[in-house]
Amino acid sequence: MSSSVAAPADPVGAVLPEAGARRSRWSALSSSPSLRVIGKRLLIAIPVLWGVTFTTFLVLNMLPGDAASALLGINATHAEIQALSRKLHLNEPVLVRYWRWLSAAVRGNLGTSLASGQSVSSILAHRLPVTFELVAYAIVITLVVSLPAAILAARRPGGVFDRLSMVVSMSGLSIAQFVLALLLILLLAVTFPILPAAGWVPFTQSVGGNLKHLTLPALTIGFPLACFYTRLLRADLLEQMRSEDYIVTARAKGLGTWRILTRHALRNSVVGLLTVIGLNLATLLGYTVIVEEIFSLPGIGQELLTAIGDRDAPLVEGIVLVFAAAVVLVNLVTDLTYGVLDPRIRHGRSPI
Repeated sequence: MSSSVAAPADPVGAVLPEAGARRSRWSALSSSPSLRVIGKRLLIAIPVLWGVTFTTFLVLNMLPGDAASALLGINATHAEIQALSRKLHLNEPVLVRYWRWLSAAVRGNLGTSLASGQSVSSILAHRLPVTFELVAYAIVITLVVSLPAAILAARRPGGVFDRLSMVVSMSGLSIAQFVLALLLILLLAVTFPILPAAGWVPFTQSVGGNLKHLTLPALTIGFPLACFYTRLLRADLLEQMRSEDYIVTARAKGLGTWRILTRHALRNSVVGLLTVIGLNLATLLGYTVIVEEIFSLPGIGQELLTAIGDRDAPLVEGIVLVFAAAVVLVNLVTDLTYGVLDPRIRHGRSPI
């Protein structure tokens, strides 16, 4: 009777294929152009965010007065101000206070507001949705107005619509934003009471009421940008129509001007427009500070003005950090979208 003995399993042979599979997966991930772009952008974001918060902290402490004087008012005695300064650690050196805030922020703790005593994170969670909704609504209005206007203007350069859009665009770019806000209130809330002049209704409470209260602020932000984007996109479309070889090919195939504009030229021109939109996000967030104050919106821009007046460093730092992170994130998404809109762009070959 013969017996067969099974050969013992080779642990080294079992481990090697698994290690090879892990190496191949890591090699595939590391060779991805999109992941390389994300990695580079995240590494760049670290010194950017640190520089923004450090500069903001220094500038805020260079302003006349301090949080203790601002919170107690002009009738406070010197002893009361000194006592509150010690309680809030305002008597410590600037760098020591910044290091304490930064150490906590790295761990996810943005501190406590000096004025209200609330945590900065809870204030941001309550106020940020209003501001982000306003910015998103303004961008939608901007694109809804600028894309059709630019296409129609580029279809007949020098025509009636092109000249009309130029007059409107120049007018929109020439008006100061607070003046435009007052004109819109006078026209659409007073003369023709179509929209409310101020106030806020949460989206969860009433969708229609929410949009009605956001329309005037969004128009105030979006209309000047729509004027700028219209002229920018029109110029790029005309350049595409006059100089690109693929346009000549499309015309040789018998395609009409309208189809060439909407199906071919627009797709390439949108790449440049996307770049400008990403770069303009910081400007949009800056606009919200003025607009939210004019229209009494409970957003983060209004809170930022109050915090600066109170010299509330933790709250100002938290707001600025969130704004800076939003700008970095949007520009990262913009970079990743380039390859989708224009297949000629390859992040793996571009020194981004």
